[in-house]
Amino acid sequence: MLTDQKQLNQNSFPEIWGGIECTINRVNDVYYDQLEYAQHYYRDNDIELIAGLGIKTLRYPILWEKHEPVAGQTIDWSWTEKQLNTLQANHIVPIAGLIHHGSGPIYTDLLSDNFATGLSSYAKKVAEKFPWIQYYTPVNEPLTTARFSGLYGFWYPHVKNDISFAKMLLNQVKAIVLSMAEIRKINPEAKLVQTEDLSKTYSTPSLQFQANFENIRRWLTFDLLCGKVDETHSMWKYFSRLGIKEDVLNFFLENPCPPDILGLNYYVTSERFLDENVKKYPAYVQGGNELQQYADVEAVRVKHNHPSGLNVLLKEAWERFGLPMAITEAQLNCSRDDQLRWFKEIWESCILLKKEGVDIRAVTAWSLLGAFGWNRLLTSKKMEYEVGAFDLRSGTPRPTAITSLIKQLVCENNFDHPVLGEKGWWHRVKKRNVLLDKAHLPYSNIQPLLIIGKRGTLGNAFSKICNSRGIHHYLLGREDVDITDACMVEEIIKTLKPWALINCAGFVKVDEAETQAEQCFRENTIGPEIIGAHCKNNGVQFVTFSSDLVFDGKKGKAYRETDLVSPINIYGKSKANSEEKVLLINPDAMIIRTSTFFGPWDEYNFAHNMLQTLRDNKIFNAASDVIISPTYVPDLVNATLDLLIDKEKGIWHITNRTEISWADLALTVAVKAGLNEQLIIPLPMSDLNRRAAIPRYSALKSEKGIQLPSLENALSRYFEEKIFFPREPVH
Repeated sequence: MLTDQKQLNQNSFPEIWGGIECTINRVNDVYYDQLEYAQHYYRDNDIELIAGLGIKTLRYPILWEKHEPVAGQTIDWSWTEKQLNTLQANHIVPIAGLIHHGSGPIYTDLLSDNFATGLSSYAKKVAEKFPWIQYYTPVNEPLTTARFSGLYGFWYPHVKNDISFAKMLLNQVKAIVLSMAEIRKINPEAKLVQTEDLSKTYSTPSLQFQANFENIRRWLTFDLLCGKVDETHSMWKYFSRLGIKEDVLNFFLENPCPPDILGLNYYVTSERFLDENVKKYPAYVQGGNELQQYADVEAVRVKHNHPSGLNVLLKEAWERFGLPMAITEAQLNCSRDDQLRWFKEIWESCILLKKEGVDIRAVTAWSLLGAFGWNRLLTSKKMEYEVGAFDLRSGTPRPTAITSLIKQLVCENNFDHPVLGEKGWWHRVKKRNVLLDKAHLPYSNIQPLLIIGKRGTLGNAFSKICNSRGIHHYLLGREDVDITDACMVEEIIKTLKPWALINCAGFVKVDEAETQAEQCFRENTIGPEIIGAHCKNNGVQFVTFSSDLVFDGKKGKAYRETDLVSPINIYGKSKANSEEKVLLINPDAMIIRTSTFFGPWDEYNFAHNMLQTLRDNKIFNAASDVIISPTYVPDLVNATLDLLIDKEKGIWHITNRTEISWADLALTVAVKAGLNEQLIIPLPMSDLNRRAAIPRYSALKSEKGIQLPSLENALSRYFEEKIFFPREPVH
């Protein structure tokens, strides 16, 4: 629950709050509702799931656009009332949000004279209906919203000038003042939790003037509310120059409404760097002012000597305002290990500052249900999903490792995991395409991840990606451990003491398995069973891999995890037997079924063989009647690592969500490479002289919600990474 100052002084740890990404923004005449995309309106148990985290304060939406889309209509509060009652029943205090990056219902907008009075009228209705609500955020991030709608034109009403920006900002802040006045007429004890991006701008020397301006502008939301913007304030002249009348500015001097808590939202994008050397940067980050063109990039991606980071910014806010503060959004769209590192780093920074006397009340786990479309700033109907504390992609919220982090921080004020031994990507120097030998890894005291399969495609890909993700690991081969030797497996686990083991070893030649069945079963069935048993006995998480060939293809459409296996060749039987035996002896094991690898870092895959054949101007035969699901190895590895960190178990299907024939796959890759697709000859599988029987339809689909990018997207990245240059494009 929200603490008072006396309780705060007795507690050296911030609270953990939660939040749900709830933006309803307008682009042209289309409204994008995050809770609609998240299906939050249609699930009855989301609040109970959130309550299970142990948090006692939740930023929760009661949004104007949702409840009063038509002016003067009778508001239906039934759904919101049910949600708020559930919060009360679970002893969770809501911080009610009324506008979240919105421009209001269709009968107003950020430039309209009726925006501020309209929101305050709605706020009054909320307070009358729910007089017990004590904490409010009438408008989330007004400065950020004004920039995106008035300076950059991303959101409605899509204008790009300083005058519109200024009017939008002042309109929103006035709406906050008027809304809190109406709310406090009903509930005099109501508190304002005002959110804004905790930003700062750095620059090259020649752009210091622009950085200085932005670093003054960043405080405007709070400065206006606190009555600081008078004739001595450096932004007074800015507003005057834009034609803003003094009575508009005097309103805030005459009606100060200082926040009870400064809500500071901190992202990896919050700190910016300006550089006039635009040729060093991609076109989409290039812009400028009236005097100079420059690139505007995340400061963490640029080497600079400016004091930066969360500690610096929080101290600046504390020194400027001296008001209680909370991190009201802490979220990063990235791999699971870096999500954990980001939140833990923010938490630890706030602990240190509290010990120095800075009044920091909480750190908020934002986007508990994830978020949609922020990679495109909510401007496209292509709403790419980023996972939060729960993963919604299966339709049923699945707890991720973030839920474990939140629970432990709430209960124990601490959380640990071996991946936290390394800093996040925003601290690390990236080294592309370098596989570090285990002797060179600087992780002497960190519990490792163990990967078996040094000679194979998967094993090397896991090692490479673990290096890029900062996951301490050992990559072992046959010379290090024989997976069919129980004593060797036990010894290697006892010696290296891994937190998890990923088995990428095994017999991989499908046709040869028909004549080498004993070896195939030994490596694909007996080996994983032995590893699974010893991992179970030693408390080590275990992952091993299976195949689409455990199915017979008679279903005629993509197979899901719960479909019954029925292999028709030796290789498939060895994998099906492995699945059964591993899960019998180790129910906590995770088995990944996948199909048809292709990746940029080795030459032992279908795509590379086809490309090389066409480059040599030779015919390439491919089956036209066998449907599979191609899988881009980096995507497979990253998804597997995320699930491993989430401590998932059981069978999972992971492919690049495409159902395609071998022949069409070859044609698609050839066209992408600019090679002569006429050299590809589609043939029925029966003409390809395969020794093993091959199912005609073995495409995979997950009912558990794992969705890798499309095949088209994967192929684009494949060629970017591989840097494949055909000898001569053929048209």
